[in-house]
Amino acid sequence: MAPLPIKFTELLQLSSIGVQASLINGKSEHNFVCVRQVQEGSGNPEVIIVNLKNGNNVMRRPIKADSAIMHYNREIIALKAGGKTLQIFDLAQKSKIKSTTMSEDVVFWKWFNDTHLGLVTDTSVYHWNIFDPAQVSPQKMFERNQNLAGCQIINYRVSDDDKWMVCVGISQQQGRVVGSMQLYSKDRGISQAIEGHAAAFGTYRMEDAPADTKLFTFANRGANGAKLHIVEVDHQQPNPVFTKRAVDIYFPAEATNDFPVAMQVSSKYKVIYMVTKYGFIHIYDLETGTTIFMNRISSDTIFTTTGDSEGAGIVGVNRKGQVLAVSVDEATIIPYLLQNPENAELAYKLASRAGLPGADSLYQQRFEQLLTQGDYQNAAKTAANSPQGFLRTPQTIERFKSVPAQAGQLSVILQYFGMLLDKGKLNQHETLELARPVLQQNRKHLLEKWMKEGKLGCSEQLGDLVRAHDVALAQQIYTEAGASQKVIAAMAESGSFEQILPYSRSVGYTPDFNGLVQHVSRVNPEKAAEFATSIAREDPSLIDVDRILDVFQAQGMIQQATAFLLDVLQADKPGQAHLQTKLLEMNLTNAPQVADAILGNEMFHHYDRARIAQLCEGAGLMTRALEHYDDPASIKRVIVKTDAIPEDFLINYFGRLTVELALECLDEMLKVNIRQNLQAVINIAKKYSDLFGPVHIIDLLEKYRTAEGLYFYLGGIVNVAEDKDVTFKYIEAATKMGQLQEVERVCRESNAYDPERVKNFLKEQKLTEQLPLIIVCDRFNMIHDLVLYLYKNQQFKSIEVYVQRVNPARAPAVVGGLLDVDCDESIIKGLLASISPESVPIDELVSEVESRNRLKLLLPFLEATLATGNQQQAVYNALAKIYIDSNANPEQFLKENNLYDTLEVGRYCQARDPNLAFIAYQKGQNDLELINICNENSMFRQEARYLVERSDSEIWSYVLSENNVHRRSLVDQVIATAVPEAQNPEPVSIAVKAFIDADLPVELIELLEKIVLEPSQFSDNANLQNLLMLTAAKSDRGRVAGYIQQLDAYSPEDIATQCIEVGMYEEAFLIYKKAKDHLKASEVLVDHIVSVDRAHEYADQVDLPEVWSRVAKAQLDGLRITDSVDSYIRAQDPSNFHEVIETATHAGKDEDLIKYLRMARKTLREPAVDTGLAFCYARTNQLPELEEFLRGTNVANIEESGDKAYAEGFHEAAKIFFTSISNWAKLATTLVHLGDYQGAVECARKANSVKVWKQVNEACVEKKEFRLAQICGLNLIVHADELADLVKQYERNGYFDELISVLEAGLGLERAHMGMFTELGIALSKYHPERVMEHLRIFWGRINIPKAIRACEEAHLWPELVFLYTHYDEFDNAALAMIERSADAWEHHTFKETIVKVANLEVYYRALNFYLQEQPPLITDLLQALTPRIDVNRVVRMFEKSDNIPLIKPFLLNVQPQNKRAVNDAINDLLIEEEDYKQLRDSVENFDNYEAVALAQRLEKHDLVFFRQIAANIYRKNKRWDKSIALSKQDKLYKDAIETAAVSARPEVVEELLRYFVDIGSKECYVGMLYACYDLIPLHTVMEISWRHGLNDFTMPFMINYMAQQASAIDSLKKDNEERKAREKSEQKDEETGPILGQSRLMLTQGPVGGYGGQTNGIMPQVTGYGGFR
Repeated sequence: MAPLPIKFTELLQLSSIGVQASLINGKSEHNFVCVRQVQEGSGNPEVIIVNLKNGNNVMRRPIKADSAIMHYNREIIALKAGGKTLQIFDLAQKSKIKSTTMSEDVVFWKWFNDTHLGLVTDTSVYHWNIFDPAQVSPQKMFERNQNLAGCQIINYRVSDDDKWMVCVGISQQQGRVVGSMQLYSKDRGISQAIEGHAAAFGTYRMEDAPADTKLFTFANRGANGAKLHIVEVDHQQPNPVFTKRAVDIYFPAEATNDFPVAMQVSSKYKVIYMVTKYGFIHIYDLETGTTIFMNRISSDTIFTTTGDSEGAGIVGVNRKGQVLAVSVDEATIIPYLLQNPENAELAYKLASRAGLPGADSLYQQRFEQLLTQGDYQNAAKTAANSPQGFLRTPQTIERFKSVPAQAGQLSVILQYFGMLLDKGKLNQHETLELARPVLQQNRKHLLEKWMKEGKLGCSEQLGDLVRAHDVALAQQIYTEAGASQKVIAAMAESGSFEQILPYSRSVGYTPDFNGLVQHVSRVNPEKAAEFATSIAREDPSLIDVDRILDVFQAQGMIQQATAFLLDVLQADKPGQAHLQTKLLEMNLTNAPQVADAILGNEMFHHYDRARIAQLCEGAGLMTRALEHYDDPASIKRVIVKTDAIPEDFLINYFGRLTVELALECLDEMLKVNIRQNLQAVINIAKKYSDLFGPVHIIDLLEKYRTAEGLYFYLGGIVNVAEDKDVTFKYIEAATKMGQLQEVERVCRESNAYDPERVKNFLKEQKLTEQLPLIIVCDRFNMIHDLVLYLYKNQQFKSIEVYVQRVNPARAPAVVGGLLDVDCDESIIKGLLASISPESVPIDELVSEVESRNRLKLLLPFLEATLATGNQQQAVYNALAKIYIDSNANPEQFLKENNLYDTLEVGRYCQARDPNLAFIAYQKGQNDLELINICNENSMFRQEARYLVERSDSEIWSYVLSENNVHRRSLVDQVIATAVPEAQNPEPVSIAVKAFIDADLPVELIELLEKIVLEPSQFSDNANLQNLLMLTAAKSDRGRVAGYIQQLDAYSPEDIATQCIEVGMYEEAFLIYKKAKDHLKASEVLVDHIVSVDRAHEYADQVDLPEVWSRVAKAQLDGLRITDSVDSYIRAQDPSNFHEVIETATHAGKDEDLIKYLRMARKTLREPAVDTGLAFCYARTNQLPELEEFLRGTNVANIEESGDKAYAEGFHEAAKIFFTSISNWAKLATTLVHLGDYQGAVECARKANSVKVWKQVNEACVEKKEFRLAQICGLNLIVHADELADLVKQYERNGYFDELISVLEAGLGLERAHMGMFTELGIALSKYHPERVMEHLRIFWGRINIPKAIRACEEAHLWPELVFLYTHYDEFDNAALAMIERSADAWEHHTFKETIVKVANLEVYYRALNFYLQEQPPLITDLLQALTPRIDVNRVVRMFEKSDNIPLIKPFLLNVQPQNKRAVNDAINDLLIEEEDYKQLRDSVENFDNYEAVALAQRLEKHDLVFFRQIAANIYRKNKRWDKSIALSKQDKLYKDAIETAAVSARPEVVEELLRYFVDIGSKECYVGMLYACYDLIPLHTVMEISWRHGLNDFTMPFMINYMAQQASAIDSLKKDNEERKAREKSEQKDEETGPILGQSRLMLTQGPVGGYGGQTNGIMPQVTGYGGFR
């Protein structure tokens, strides 16, 4: 039977990558599987994407979408959320492509090609191009038909040309799944409703059709059967009409509800794959609908499918998460079809269109048959369509070429080529055979056309053939053929030099580029340079640069050589030094400008610098020469030629020289031509002044006596120089050059000079203009020297200039200097009058004059200053001082003027008149100075008035500080004078506060009594009265009671509070009593005086409810509960009922509490009141009153009362409480305590609460009421959480049988669960082990087996343990348990059934050891069961080690067909030991996996000849001919020896044996040798032996046969030679007279065949195109 015609592969198991099997619902799209899932325990969904084409690479992405599908072959994902929102993302680029929101929910969506999504809604179908920016939202294609209403859409398909669409849905109708489809034509805009479950579109090229036929396939299973339909859509002329197919679909009998769910058409094999719901795969031929194969590939539903990326098969995903792939098996499908003769034609066509192997003999037979019949056209078609082109050989071409052409028809060979061109690409031989006549007919354009279409098989021979006609086409052919050398030659020949290097790199071929460049340079110099440059730029190692340079120079190609070298030398490597030198020499000689540019770019650094420097100097490139010279003599020789050197370069060049060499060069430049080079020297000196040193440069310039040079050099550096000598030299040079303005500027701006030296120099020069001297003296504060110098030289005008124009701010110093030289006052006054007052610092001027006691001198100047409107403070200060000294009414000036500095003037007055100082300090509020002067002069009254008026708390704090020794004197003046004089309350308040802050209570009381008690405007001030009482409360409590009686304006609340805070409770009580605030007064008595009795008396006096309430609260706090209750009743106040209830309850005052609560119930309806009253009845055992109360209207929390009564042991009361509210649960518990167990059970049944059942059960068990306890227990064990506690309770009390009874009774309950069966089993294992097996056999399916296993292990119940292991699929443990406890648990049949299911292979070998030790007779039976899964070699080693091989002989014989060495060796050893030579012979002949030589050596020494014969056979099988023959000769087994010699096929072995038989005289063996080894014995050997030993008669049969064969061969050769000569003669005649390739007509349209007259080469012109080749 041939193997299956399909390849079935599991590509992936989704569960292996973390996909939950229960959530598998993904999409498969060619290359990807996309699954959306929500992990257990996590609310965040994720999408899992598996790339099937990339090693099943897994991507995980968190998403919020409801659905996701992947693109066919790109990392693009489509997401859908809320049914309407769609988003497309590119995962590779991490970007959003598109998004949209639909107007209705999308119920199905799918990628139907590389660019489009198909979207199906409840009403319409849309297409959305995700790569078209213009298509923002999906485009509506058509509306859904009514036949799809209510259907679940399962697929949507679109044809390849997007003109046909089909939407597939299913629905449940009449107990079966009905398929409905809507087929829509885009061109016609109409739909058709079809009944079907699966559909697909495909194309098929029919025989002789010019174009593909578009087909629509669909499958349907209806009530009347299942059909597959194949119909044509959009028929196109001139294609033949496709015959509609409708074939039956077979469904197995067990698949009554099966139906098709998916369909794919293979574009590669042209077959239809159909998958059904039950996992069956059907394969049909697309053309005929013939069934090719049908089988089941999955036991689970395959819910999604797609075609694979190659168009060969189908990929699907089933509910188990298997990703399955099915495709045609190319190696087996044709043999599979050929098993059935009816499928021969299908196999023939399928092999042709898909290029499948297996039908070669069928094609060969048909080809030969058609040739024999003369049907050359179909024979050509057969050869052209042969699978994998096995008939497209040179022999086939020769056979077609030999067929004569028919008149009026195209030759067979050209028809054959036409068919090949229609089918695809020609091979190399076919292309050569076709190209020759095409080129002969000068129809090169056909080759170009076929070349563009990829129809030709290119070869080097074809390129050689075409090269003579078209180099470009030949180059293309060479490229396709991979003939790199000839491709490059063609490129060079066609001038496409730029293509050579890229091509050679792309193919990895390296031609001789040097020769190519030399050749190109002769043809096209410019191209040669470009070519060489491109090569060098890519890889310099490909060419010899020196050789290329010689080529360019030899042809005078200086420019090209330069361009080439510039590219080659870009890397600037040391090894290229000679080439760099060559490049520069070449250009300095021929093109200095180019060399200058090269050097200027600083491209090279390794050339011969000395040589290049000389060439540069010779070429007039002085700058380049200087750059390259290193010796000082050459540098000085060149550098003096400044007319040929740019100044910028020269300046920069000096920066490269050493300081010594640079100074030598400057000296040389001045010495050679000072007039020409001075300016350059100055510029250089300026630039490198810091480097060379100004001293050296100055010395150099002074050497050549060039003051001009000094001036200009120093002028360039003086602004930045810090050397004082430099600046002085510049001032000196500028003075000599008459540049006084520059001297003035430097003196003004520079800081780098010695002012004393410059001052002396300027004095010595006796300049007509003294401004530089003035500037120097002004800047460096040498005013006195300046004034003295100018005064002595009578240059008063210069002094005026100085103070007026240069620096008026120096006027004070100038005036001081003039006063020091005793200048006339009129001159000074005149000088001051000439200066603007605004520019003179008055304070400095006053200071200068005042220090010399000449202050009155300034009075005119100051008055004039005031007259100008000057408001400077210094002016007024000076005037004040002058008025004070002159006693010109200073008090008025000090009081009225506000612009002087009070502090300065005050200090000026302190020593002269303290009263004036007080006025000044008072005006300026200079507090500290004022206080000090008052203290020093005992001016306390003025100070007290000032402090009250000042009203500054900080100043008060300062003067009232205990550190002030004058505080008492000051306080007395404040109390006696300042405060009584005050009219404004604010200053008084501040003063009082200051006394308070200073902690002066005695003084404060004195002050307040002065204000409040004595008649004044502040006597009725409430604040002051409060303050007086508060102060007295703090410092003198004895006065407070008097103040309470005397004063009425104070605040009672505030004062009483303050009294309470300081402990003056009686005073507070008096204040509240005087204010008639009785509640507060009672609170003082209760809370502070702590006299409840006084409070009670006071309450009795005032008889107010609120007072009684407050007293009641105090009595309650003091645990005087009876009194408190009476007070609350007098107050009729139930508001504090919570505290009263709590306190009275704790104190046991239930009777009093009852009275209080009855009063409270008159006005309140609070649950706490009613609850408290009810509980009081319970506590006082007033049960009738309690029942009456509960029957009446109340808002008591009865359950809470019952709980409290129960907790405190009042069970009868609790029973009343719980009965009144029908709380059966708590009532049951209460009844348990009352001993009414029957009633408790009834209440528990009514309560139906686990907790109640549990409590009642525990009570019943404790009282041994087992019947009632069982009733409770049955209601508990149905709750798995309570079962364990119940079991522990019974076991703890030792009631084992009662526990088993409860559990057994519970097994019949409707709510019986696994835990009950398990716990019963565990209990039985502990207390009744003999009943465990019966329980397990009946209920093993409802038991928690792991728990039962532990219980059986603890109870040592080994058979039961094995039973549980077996039923829990723990076969390993079951087997081990039987082995370890064999005495109790082992049973052979059970063990054998169990051991084959074991997962751990090591258990097998433990089992074998176990059987070997305990059950040897049964070991063969065990091995037979284990054979498929054990390691045979290991078993053999195990039994060899224990020397028990004979025990397993049947097993070894059974597994010997596996041909394992260990088995064969063991069997052979055993057979040798048993001397069973027959079975041993069969063993060594049928099974060759053993150590042959060792076995043969062992057997050849055996005593029995049969074993030695076997050894000889073994030697023969291993081609040890000599050993085999020698052993056969030894035992005279000559027949075996002859057979061995014949099998060896070695003439020397045969000859040796032949001579042996002759030597021993065995003529029969001699004749046998001649017969058996006929082909191996040379004739001359036979004749020699026969002649020498007289064996002619025995040799004659051999000779006769040999001569007969020789004669027959000669006759055959003779006949073949004659036929060949005749054929050659005939062919030579045809070639001389006939056309090439049968009339040499390469026609594409058939026409009449005319003569050859008048045509070039006898060939007719032909029309273009290739339609005739079909």
